[in-house]
Amino acid sequence: MWLGNFTLVLPDQIVEGGSVRIEDGAIAEIRDEPVADAVIDGGGRYLMPGFVDLHGDMIEREISPRPKAEMPIDFGIHELDKKLAAHGVTTAYAAVSFATESVYGNVRSLETTSAVIEGINRLRDDLLIDHRVHARYEITNVGAAPTLERLLEAGEIDMVSLTDHTPGQGQYNNIEAYVLSMSERRSISIETAQEMINKRIEMRSNPEIETRLKEIVALSKKHGLSLASHDDDSAEKVIEMFDLGVTISEFPVTMAAAEEAIRRGLHTLMGAPNALRGGSMSGNLSALDAASAGLLSTIAADYHPAAFVPAIFKLADIMTIGLPKAVAMATSNAARAAGLTDRGEIVIGQRADLVAVETGDVHRIRATFRDGRFVYSDGTLHPLQLMAA
Repeated sequence: MWLGNFTLVLPDQIVEGGSVRIEDGAIAEIRDEPVADAVIDGGGRYLMPGFVDLHGDMIEREISPRPKAEMPIDFGIHELDKKLAAHGVTTAYAAVSFATESVYGNVRSLETTSAVIEGINRLRDDLLIDHRVHARYEITNVGAAPTLERLLEAGEIDMVSLTDHTPGQGQYNNIEAYVLSMSERRSISIETAQEMINKRIEMRSNPEIETRLKEIVALSKKHGLSLASHDDDSAEKVIEMFDLGVTISEFPVTMAAAEEAIRRGLHTLMGAPNALRGGSMSGNLSALDAASAGLLSTIAADYHPAAFVPAIFKLADIMTIGLPKAVAMATSNAARAAGLTDRGEIVIGQRADLVAVETGDVHRIRATFRDGRFVYSDGTLHPLQLMAA
């Protein structure tokens, strides 16, 4: 099948009026001109690789859209699957967390998180896009370690990140601001919020933390998984994580941390919403500032996958490297960070995971392909009968 007359975003150039032939789910041929027998005429719209999202926090909102309003897990997975396909995501790592002290409550309990992970793996072959599991291990929650170890040994996990949300460092380095935020989010008094935060700070002194952390790291390496650290706030923290074997620095909090991560050869990952909005919700490092300094290699959906496309174009506008390198942040760079070599580029032999994008005042995704077949279309690019072909 030929996709013709697209503006192709190749790894190192833009080709206007180009065409791509898909065979057996892979890219078989690329031409720099339209072809006569194209099944789909792109009308000059952009054709990009499908987005590879290494950190998506959306599944929890699908299974619990409101506090205490819990939906069936399988239903939530299927609903998220449809939304991600419509946002151009073709490979998605669901970032599920074992953080029982979280504001999310039961949705991050050991039981619910385990059920979500097992559900994703059980439904994987029936879903529109390629879903994988990113397990977020909160290092102070040592009681979660046995459950995570069981899932790692069972092959249910595809990536692990090491998180430490202890107030006073990392994402929550401003304790005063964190107390106020927790009070507002949970509708509790300042005093109660302060007590809860004090207990979380005390948890960090648990002598089991380092032992459990090393066990999780060893198991992750045993199964060949990518390891990430979360919210690195200093060069020292990056070095500590690097020495453990981490290869991805997620959401570095400061420029110094991002600089050290790049110096150590780590992938740096930040949220597409941060890039689109022009700043971090927590007042931490801006993805645009990191990108401008050459310190950002990968963007992720974080909490809003619709941000991918506008963030890519915004990054391309502010960076001298242009659109191909900005697209790579959401595609090939992300794939390689996760150890995936078969996707992320419009290159012969790569999987035909593709996204058709129409630019305008609001950039719009017109179609998404996984392995060369439609998983989403708004009907713009082809007559309806092709959907049934």
